[in-house]
Amino acid sequence: MRVLYIGTGDIGLPSLEWLLNSTKHQVVGVITQPDKPVGRKMVITPPRIKVRALAAGIPVLQPAKIRHAVEELKSFNADVAIVIAYGQILSRAVLDVPPLGCLNVHTSLLPRHRGAAPIQAAIRDGDTETGVSIMFMDEGLDTGDVLLMHRMPIADDDTGGTLHDKLALQAPSALEEALDLLATGHPPREKQDESKVTHVRKLTRQDGRLDWSRPAIELDRLIRAFTPWPGTSCMLKDVQMKVHKAQVIANADACPAPGTIVSANASGILVSCGSGLLNLIEVQIEGGKRLPAADFLRGHPLQAGDVLH
Repeated sequence: MRVLYIGTGDIGLPSLEWLLNSTKHQVVGVITQPDKPVGRKMVITPPRIKVRALAAGIPVLQPAKIRHAVEELKSFNADVAIVIAYGQILSRAVLDVPPLGCLNVHTSLLPRHRGAAPIQAAIRDGDTETGVSIMFMDEGLDTGDVLLMHRMPIADDDTGGTLHDKLALQAPSALEEALDLLATGHPPREKQDESKVTHVRKLTRQDGRLDWSRPAIELDRLIRAFTPWPGTSCMLKDVQMKVHKAQVIANADACPAPGTIVSANASGILVSCGSGLLNLIEVQIEGGKRLPAADFLRGHPLQAGDVLH
């Protein structure tokens, strides 16, 4: 099958690698977002998808708006397009280019967590499982008929980063099964149950602000979900402090006002929450390095009664 790969995010690298090594399918082209400035020095950097495709001798297009590149897409004569974390909405004209349609690889169990940040949402909301959904794309945002799903449990210590990597590695097997079903000429299609839809928008750093009036278990999920992006933080006096790792102390006795430090020692910084306690294990002061609590406290001594905001 002639495949046009459309994607930008690193989560699609294992799937692209599988396609490049497949004996049943041929990648005829790759569409990805334009190179962009990265890091403090704003160095213009290509997507890793582009780098891998060019290394394999695959032609790459980087249109600013894919809807303006319909004729170029047609020139690839692809049977199907595989779309993974591309970053643009595909117009009807684009969706109609490959005769077998455009398949999207989405990292949630649709219709739950449609939108831009399904991996973080699954951890943040306390889901016990997630997975990869392969769907037939339409003009809506993750609204197309589902071809198949591969499910995966969410571990108690999963972060947004670890779950991202697990799902990236799971995607190729789901994609292989989907393309085999497509090749039969009669792939299954299941409409999504609109009564079960949830949405998650693109995240910003402000979403990671810790509200100590919330239960400790919710804050722990937020910290794990938003590691490494967009991160979570609070204010220590007048300085921002990022929280990278924490542990719930759920069965705590009556606690002081939320945000109050109960203790601060080599075991961590114990903070009162709306219910329960949260032990901050790894933190980072603005402009400083990520440190275990014990090392952090040597340079920033804290004591019971200090308050985080």
